[in-house]
Amino acid sequence: MAEHGSRAAPGEMLGPLEILITAERVRAYAAASGDHNPIHLDPAFAAGTRYGGTIAHGMLLLAYLSRLMSARFGRAWPANGQLDARFRGPAMVGDPIRVVGEVQTVDESAEGLQARCVLRCEDRSGQILVQATARVRVAG
Repeated sequence: MAEHGSRAAPGEMLGPLEILITAERVRAYAAASGDHNPIHLDPAFAAGTRYGGTIAHGMLLLAYLSRLMSARFGRAWPANGQLDARFRGPAMVGDPIRVVGEVQTVDESAEGLQARCVLRCEDRSGQILVQATARVRVAG
């Protein structure tokens, strides 16, 4: 991954981040967010749902996308980043996920240089769980 201060370039790959979705991570996120939905926390309840088991909070997956952007763009990401995401499938507790991205464009705007990135979170089989577009002002 490129350094925070280096210029982003189209085609630059971001990541990968490889993360195991553990029950402990999901419980910690539930405690921090206040979202105690049993689909995330109660294996007996979740077994009776269409997913057949507990799943990670969607917002936890977005946090991993944000981690990827912060790792590449540093403080510019929380200062002026934007994320547009679509959820495609659940991340099952106990499964690994992979978060990757690519810088698509770097364009001049009224505010300065802005990078547009495509991001995705995948399960172990490569199925896309979250697909996103991120924009961040990188100079100006």
